[in-house]
Amino acid sequence: MRRIIMILLSAASIISCKQTEQNKFEAVLEYEIQAKLGEGAIWNYSSNELYWIDIEGKKLHIYNPTEKQNRTIEMPCRIGTVVPSEEKNKAVVALEDGIYIVDTKTSEIKLLSDVESEINENRFNDGKCDPNGNLWVGSLHLAQTKPNANLYKIDASGKSEKMLDSITISNGIVWTKDSKTMYYIDTPKGTIRAFDFDPNTSSISNERVAVTVSKEDGFPDGMAIDENDMLWVGLWNGNAVAQYNPTTGKLIKKIKVPAHNVTACAFGGKDLNELYITTASVDMDEEEKKQYPLAGSIFKIKLNEKGVKSKFFHKPVFQSPE
Repeated sequence: MRRIIMILLSAASIISCKQTEQNKFEAVLEYEIQAKLGEGAIWNYSSNELYWIDIEGKKLHIYNPTEKQNRTIEMPCRIGTVVPSEEKNKAVVALEDGIYIVDTKTSEIKLLSDVESEINENRFNDGKCDPNGNLWVGSLHLAQTKPNANLYKIDASGKSEKMLDSITISNGIVWTKDSKTMYYIDTPKGTIRAFDFDPNTSSISNERVAVTVSKEDGFPDGMAIDENDMLWVGLWNGNAVAQYNPTTGKLIKKIKVPAHNVTACAFGGKDLNELYITTASVDMDEEEKKQYPLAGSIFKIKLNEKGVKSKFFHKPVFQSPE
């Protein structure tokens, strides 16, 4: 009898371990909110806050995880991305009609660049800063049917340079720790592309496909990178964040998220080992709405992996009118 009991206990222990292993990769609710299209997650390591946006809600959010408080700055139109600035209480944002600097204390905004302001069929979407503090931000084709959008590099003075064209939905963009490689997502392509990055000129070359995302997994959206240069990608229609090895192109693991459309993620916290995840409440049928009532909220998971400090936008230098 004792032997049977020991066998049963051993079996129960194995099942328990398996369940623990499975549950380890499930994100939990961090902050409940009904964002329409939560996006643009980035950790401000200076203030220990999560900057994120609601594109369709036209809102810039600043979330303090210590106090569990979310501060909102209303934008005059849809906002595509946000990156903290090296200048205190400032951030760079991409709105529908250009790139602006926002004062996070007063909510005042000032135009930095009017790039693509006359292209009505596009709006700006995701973007982050390169190792030299330039903003790389892409647009998307509003109808999402033509590759008519672009990827730009914006410097501290507002000077813009088109870096890529023939894009449909510009999304995640990150750089490796050695500043030699840039990874980039144009969502409908279902791939993560790699480019050689020249830190001396902030230019790219040698385009190739690093990862092909399985259609069964969803569509690649926003992206973060960890200290080992592994990629973490929000999966639209995929209920998860996926970790990929861009050297081998292989899927390492998935983090389950209780939301259908997972948009972006960012490493945060004191040790940069907490992954904050944004989601959307749009583009769901009635059954999906019932299944994912927390869609649009912020989720979080603590990981063994650690992220890196995201580069902030250079202190803006506004050009004097001619």
